[in-house]
Amino acid sequence: MAHAVTDALLGAAGLGDIGRMFPNDDPQWKDANSIQLLNQAFLKVVEAGFQFVHADVTIIAERPKLAPHVAAMEAKIAEAVLAGSTHVSIKAKTNEGMGWIGRGEGIAVIAVATLKAHGD
Repeated sequence: MAHAVTDALLGAAGLGDIGRMFPNDDPQWKDANSIQLLNQAFLKVVEAGFQFVHADVTIIAERPKLAPHVAAMEAKIAEAVLAGSTHVSIKAKTNEGMGWIGRGEGIAVIAVATLKAHGD
């Protein structure tokens, strides 16, 4: 989930994506903490002249059941982007048993970030 939010922030700021900023073939990023990468990307977004407004995240998974963990996940993401948890919205959805997600073979995450350019 943190990777999706990182990509959303970088994309909204026109700064590429997580793979360009933290290439997986660079040994320094091996086993890197996703929340720390999100925070580093956020700092680059701020350096580029943007202010974080909101992140909206949808996690699509049959299991585990995420509802009991949503508030903690929102708080963790908000902490990484130096915002209050009301600026991060996480929703958990199932795929109603359809496709590879429905069979429990994986999870999908869709994230959108809203930024404000300084001076706007």
